Amino acid sequence: MEKKPTVYDVAHEAGVSIATVSRALRTPHSVRPNTRKAIELAIKRLGYVPSGSAQSLAARRTNSIGLFLPNIDELDSLSDFQLTTIDQAEVVVDPPRTPSMRPDSFYFDSLLRGCELEAWRQGLSLMVNIGLGRTDTDVSRLVNDMSGKVDGLIVMARSVPERVLEPLRRHLPLVMVANAPSDHEEEFDLVRVSNRKGMSALVRHLVKAHHVSQIAYMAGPDDSPDNHKRYEGFCEGLRDCGLNPEAAPIYRGQFSQVIACTITKSLIAQDSLPEALVCANDQMALGAMTALSRAGVPVPGRVIITGFDGISETEATEPRLTTVRQPIVDLGRAAVSTLVKRMSAPGDPPISTELPVTVLLRESCEGPLAGV
Repeated sequence: MEKKPTVYDVAHEAGVSIATVSRALRTPHSVRPNTRKAIELAIKRLGYVPSGSAQSLAARRTNSIGLFLPNIDELDSLSDFQLTTIDQAEVVVDPPRTPSMRPDSFYFDSLLRGCELEAWRQGLSLMVNIGLGRTDTDVSRLVNDMSGKVDGLIVMARSVPERVLEPLRRHLPLVMVANAPSDHEEEFDLVRVSNRKGMSALVRHLVKAHHVSQIAYMAGPDDSPDNHKRYEGFCEGLRDCGLNPEAAPIYRGQFSQVIACTITKSLIAQDSLPEALVCANDQMALGAMTALSRAGVPVPGRVIITGFDGISETEATEPRLTTVRQPIVDLGRAAVSTLVKRMSAPGDPPISTELPVTVLLRESCEGPLAGV
């Protein structure tokens, strides 16, 4: 391979100093037209390509931002990948399967997509990292290493120990997604969706439109901020309708299809199904509907099922699942947009953004609906 031309070669070819070449590349209008033209001709003749890393170093910018996500279930059992070539096609019978336990996969995929889109629009590169089940100390070390390679960091709630976030925020632009440390929430840039209001509106509809009084809640993990806000909305909706939230049973579905399916099977066996089962996410609602379908329990004739998130699978169920759709892709875009604002104005007050949600009333709640 031929030797790659450098900025020194351009300076020598154009008959100017290295500093002038560097200035012409970063701020062309600060260089006289004749000098700029000589540099441009030298670059063209030599085939010089400016080094992005060198320019970033000079400007003390990497033009990269980081996204830190919590652990994802399937990574815990990920084995080494062997790169092989096998030119063949295999035919196999694909029997029905029990739902896989991937409670967060759609959420993280969509959030990542939103971050990628907005980073591309802003001319930034996106670096992604995850906890991979490491200890708090290992995650802290990983975050600190990543912070030295990016201009700002987006952190998903529950993915980084809270004790790391406060000192990190002092020296690096930082945006939290879904939740911030409760003791210092007002000091952090934060983007989230209207979990409480969405769930509250859904519960009020169930009681007022369908006269439901026996309502149960299928909960997510105790440390999930989304689950916490959605349960607040569940209780708020019941109180607004004159019902006592403490009388509503709570089942620990952990945001998992598998666990929700097992719990629902038990409720069917005990003949203790409520009139409405309100699930804190769509994955649990899908698991509940699987159990009900296999047992021949009519939905919504015997029990109303609702979810939360608005994932695409909810449109393919029979009946279609009533859910609260949150704009997950827009959440990712909002996080990047907020980070860019913070990077350009580090001294401005904290930015808190709450995106609206939409209650989608479908057949699992309403019964047959006329086509539009």
